[in-house]
Amino acid sequence: MDSPSDDVQGTDQIASKYVSVKLTTDLSILSASEKKMLPNLFAAADIMNDLFWIQAYGNKEALMATISNPELRRFTEINYGPWDRLNNNAPFLDHIELKPLGANFYPSDMTKEEFEELGLPDEKDLYSMVRRDEMGKLFTIPYHEFFRDKLEAASGHLLEAAEVCEDKELQNYLELRAKALLNDEFNASDIAWISMKNNTLDIIIGPIEHYEDALYNYRTAYEAYILVKDKVWSKKLEKYIDLLPQLQANLPVPLAYKKEKPNTDAAQLNAYDVIYYAGDCNSGSKTIAVNLPNDEGIQLEYGARRSQLKNAMKAKFDHILTPLSKELIDKEQLKHVTFNAFFSNTMFHEVAHGLGIKETINGKGSVREALGETYSALEEGKADILGLHMITQLKEQGLLKEGELMDYYVTFLAGIFRSVRFGASSAHGKANMVRFNYFNKHHAFTRNSDGTYTVNLEKMKNAIQGLSSLILQLQGDGDKEKVMELMANEGIIPENLQKDLDRLSNKDIPVDIIFEQGIKVLGLN
Repeated sequence: MDSPSDDVQGTDQIASKYVSVKLTTDLSILSASEKKMLPNLFAAADIMNDLFWIQAYGNKEALMATISNPELRRFTEINYGPWDRLNNNAPFLDHIELKPLGANFYPSDMTKEEFEELGLPDEKDLYSMVRRDEMGKLFTIPYHEFFRDKLEAASGHLLEAAEVCEDKELQNYLELRAKALLNDEFNASDIAWISMKNNTLDIIIGPIEHYEDALYNYRTAYEAYILVKDKVWSKKLEKYIDLLPQLQANLPVPLAYKKEKPNTDAAQLNAYDVIYYAGDCNSGSKTIAVNLPNDEGIQLEYGARRSQLKNAMKAKFDHILTPLSKELIDKEQLKHVTFNAFFSNTMFHEVAHGLGIKETINGKGSVREALGETYSALEEGKADILGLHMITQLKEQGLLKEGELMDYYVTFLAGIFRSVRFGASSAHGKANMVRFNYFNKHHAFTRNSDGTYTVNLEKMKNAIQGLSSLILQLQGDGDKEKVMELMANEGIIPENLQKDLDRLSNKDIPVDIIFEQGIKVLGLN
């Protein structure tokens, strides 16, 4: 890669794209021992920033040494590299090439043909970097070896936190996670994590999501969240877990595509305030909900936890979705844009990850294996549209009491406008555009002459059912070719929509949030 320079097209990127918010919560609900754990949890989480920098770009110090402009340095830190994550990973420094699809997991000069012909036994490994030896031949090296020194430091911080932890389940998880960071064997700690029920303080840490590996969707990226559970809100959400079998049975597809049964015994739906983001989840657009663990075997046997990050969600609603809606939603329907609907749409998106099937119906193996690098985009699309399908069912059955059905639909449409501003290159971005273009073709909304949008209730219902059926069957069939065709044809931003999105930028409505976060922000220094 060529050496970057400090030249850039404009240096007001942060102000035009992001609004800064403080990540805080009421720490009085934490015990003295939990507060004592926080410095070590923050220290362990912060190391995930260093690891993700290497995975996403490479040598941070070498890059930053070439940039003198303070705002541009900050913008580079926000993006964990010289590519604008809210602009389809376009380079924002001169002399920087396009971002490799495989980020820095693989050598930048590696071709797919070269890698696949080699047939490495751990070709699809979740926890290894691909490198060249002195002769130029490709080989893999496990994360726990490649990142040994930093992982030992992070592991040590988790163990120190565990020493003062009074919650035995949380203590066990921290000890197992500390060990897992040093051997890349995460199942035991994932099971310990999903088995915790009563802890108020929590940390999610390690190599978790696959999105950064846009080449294959194999390798996982380091990240961390530090969370404080909102037990009052979490209690309100519990009732929806029991409805999962009924929701699965009512999916609009033939029986073969919904034959698996969701595990309700261990499935959890909780609300949290997040007090620290690090690594992958802190890059570009910020995550507002988490559905873990990702291992499908663990999900089937032990369930999954859908974590709603309430304070981050509220920040996006107040600073972005509300002013955006005033520009793009018909004024007669503005009353239907509510935080409750925004929270619920996000929550049911996470619940919907547990619906459908994990194994193809025709012997192609798991859905993830069959769809390869197209899996994430289709899975995100499934979760979004099935979440709305579930809301429709629950409202019509009287099981979802809050608000009107139009609240969820109009807020959902506004949410597409919010999310698609991140660009159409990511898994979430492609999913957004497939959904928007499908809705448009089925007249689920009308674009008015003044550039605002009106939701058509009955046509929206029909479109939700139709797209749900399409995606579930593509997954069940493991039809990668049709998924690629769908993404190529529909995963794009049409010209009219781009003009509407440009209006938002001209009105200085931020695209996403960045955080003031850490020990000092929480008043613990």
